[in-house]
Parts: sequence; C-alpha cells; structure tokens
Amino acid sequence: QVQLVESGGGLVQPGGSLRLSCVASGVTFMIDRLSWYRQAPGKERELVATITSAGGSTNYADSVKGRFAISRDNAKNTVYLQMNSLKPEDTAVYICNAYCPSIAPRAYWGQGTQVTVSS
Repeated sequence: QVQLVESGGGLVQPGGSLRLSCVASGVTFMIDRLSWYRQAPGKERELVATITSAGGSTNYADSVKGRFAISRDNAKNTVYLQMNSLKPEDTAVYICNAYCPSIAPRAYWGQGTQVTVSS
C-alpha cells in the first residue's frame, strides 16, 4: 500500500506561482511513476503531469506545457509541481497519483489540494 499527502495549494492571482508537494509513504519502492491530476467543478479529472521513478522522464498536458514543471526528490519520497503563470482556468483540486504495476491495487490517490486562481 502507498499513502499520498498533498500540500501547497491556495489562492493566487492570475500570473502568480505555486508549488505543490506530495509526500509518499508505504511501499514507495514499488512506485513506477507519480502524477498530478486535477479536477475542476463539473469537469472530468485531467492528467496534468507525470514523472517516472526510474529515469525521471516527464510528460505534460498541452494546457500546462511551458508553465508547469514536475520534479521529484527520491530521498524524501516527494514529488513537486511548480506552477507558474497561473490562469483562472487552472483552478481545480490537484490530486497526486502513484502507479505501482507490481502490486494490487495499482493506483493510489491522495486527498487533493485546492488551487484557486482569481483576482
């Protein structure tokens, strides 16, 4: 089992920045990749960014490319999402996900942290 705890959300003005953190605990050595998703009211959950545990390869949704950066600190079992040039449409609950292909269940989710971009 893997447990995930997010932090760092809040209210920010358009154009501002925030850094989200997600600390993983449990069988963290089984994690293949960590991702950030987001879900806005009335919308489906959207994949924002992913980083692999092995090589650190990253992928981003087109809507955040060039503005967001995902990174990880394996020693701290933590994944970060640096969000710059924030827009009102980035407002959502941001949720951390761990994918562990060798155990069941394979997917683990945090509780989420609210990000609100508004003037």
